[in-house]
Amino acid sequence: MKFNRLKLILKKIFELIRFFFNLKDLIEDIKVNQGIILTFNNLTRTSNDIKEYEFKIFSQGGEDGILQHLINSIEIKNKTFIEFGVEDFYESNCRFLLMKDKYKGFVIDGSKKNIKRLKNYNYFLKNNLIAVNYFINIDNISNILQMSNFEEDLAVLSVDLDGNDYFIIEKINNFKPRILIAEYNSLFGDYRKISIPYQSDFNMTKAHYSNLYFGASLAAITYIANKKGLELVGTTSDGINAFFVRSDLLNNRIKAISVKSAFTKINLHTSRDKNYNLSFLSYNQRQDLIKNMPVFEVEKKIYEKF
Repeated sequence: MKFNRLKLILKKIFELIRFFFNLKDLIEDIKVNQGIILTFNNLTRTSNDIKEYEFKIFSQGGEDGILQHLINSIEIKNKTFIEFGVEDFYESNCRFLLMKDKYKGFVIDGSKKNIKRLKNYNYFLKNNLIAVNYFINIDNISNILQMSNFEEDLAVLSVDLDGNDYFIIEKINNFKPRILIAEYNSLFGDYRKISIPYQSDFNMTKAHYSNLYFGASLAAITYIANKKGLELVGTTSDGINAFFVRSDLLNNRIKAISVKSAFTKINLHTSRDKNYNLSFLSYNQRQDLIKNMPVFEVEKKIYEKF
């Protein structure tokens, strides 16, 4: 009798677990369908400001909407993307592309734990996605990307390393993305072409306790993007990501703009104090916190102080 009761309880528990897993998949399907509606609504917009097309499905901010606007406004030859610095890809720039538009993806993260978790998600199991674990540096990036087996004409390249972003973009010569999404550090201002100095094992928390000293300025990222035939077309309203489109693909809907007009200050409270607690500093206070840290001027190729 007790055994039968225990068996019944276990059955109910397993049914409950199965229900929650199914519910999670259902919610993701609903989100994708919401994104389809939002994409359709954006098709009637005529603004050249990419911020007007923002919406969030799986991205950190409004990148999903901007990316949909771009792929619907320029010709895409190969439905492929490469994204790195993805953690477990749960919140990422290209997951909506993978699930809605059935793009083929190649993603990289430096954590084995993140990649292992990613490979247990349904969006990995049910879509054409390759996920690999590597800590990227300028010496291995080309060989790692070759593992994707994608053609040179790539639809989207998304870079978010919180560190050597400029130098990694500079090193990528075996792909010519039609769209580049790159994180920039708005605390570095709107005119200096500066990056952190290259360090193969860079860690932003170790580099400065505040988590504010990382990456490169928008002007620096634009400088290297221009050298690769890409033009700045705008930034996200949260001041985190910049979008670039190959110059031969610009048109009446997608136009190049200047760094000064595209520049957006970051509006997230991410700064930390020495005890690693959120410090809620203003933009200017955050800048002051990393004053005199070493930076590399990418055009002049000299080391300076921020």
